[in-house]
Amino acid sequence: MGAGRRAVSPPAPGRAALLMDLGGVLVEDMLPAAAAKWSARLGITERDFVTAVYAGNDTEVLVGRMSGAAWWSVVRQRLALDEGGLAELRRDLAGDPVWDRVLLEAVAALRGRARIAFVSNAWPDARPNLAPQLSVADEAVLSCEVGFAKPDPRIYRHTLQLLGATAEESLFVDDVPENVEAARALGMAGHLHKDSAGTRAAIEAFAAGLPGPDGD
Repeated sequence: MGAGRRAVSPPAPGRAALLMDLGGVLVEDMLPAAAAKWSARLGITERDFVTAVYAGNDTEVLVGRMSGAAWWSVVRQRLALDEGGLAELRRDLAGDPVWDRVLLEAVAALRGRARIAFVSNAWPDARPNLAPQLSVADEAVLSCEVGFAKPDPRIYRHTLQLLGATAEESLFVDDVPENVEAARALGMAGHLHKDSAGTRAAIEAFAAGLPGPDGD
C-alpha cells in the first residue's frame, strides 16, 4: 500500500463527481518561465533543463518511492547548483502557487451537488504548498501519497472510491491528453483543458445535469 493511502468504502451507485487536475489547470504551470530562466543562466537548452529536473521522476519521487529532498539532491547534482541556487530553483518551480480564482470558484459552486476531488501527479512537498485551497475539494489525491500516477487507471479508481462516486456519472478535467483518455476508458466524461473559459463551460455543462443542492 502506497504511503498515505487510506482504506476506502465501496462506491455508492449514482453519485456524481468532478475530478480536477491541479498543475496547468487550476494552478499556473511555472515550468515554462523557470525553463527559460535557468536554461539561459546555465547555458543549456530548455529541453536539457527539463530533463535534468524530471527525467526518472515518474518511477521515483512522483509515486512516493523517493522523498522530495532526495530528488532535489539529484536535480542539484545534475545541474551543478550550490545550495543557494537550488533554493532559488525550488522557489521558481514550486513557490507560491498562482490559482485560477474564477475557475476555482466554478469548482466550489458544485459543493452540495457533486463530490469534488483534486487529482494531481505531485511530489511529496506539494500538499503543504497547496493546502490553503485544497479544502475546496472533498478529497485531494496526490500521486506521491497513493503510489501511482496518472494515467495509471488505479489513481482514477482510487479517487472514485474515496468519493463514493461512479465513473459514468463523473467528469474528469486535465491538460494532458493521455490522462483524459485514460479517464474516458474507465467510463468517465473527459475534458481536455486548453483555457479557463473552455473548462468553465465544461463544468457548467456538467453542472446542468446535476440535481440542485437540495436534491431537486
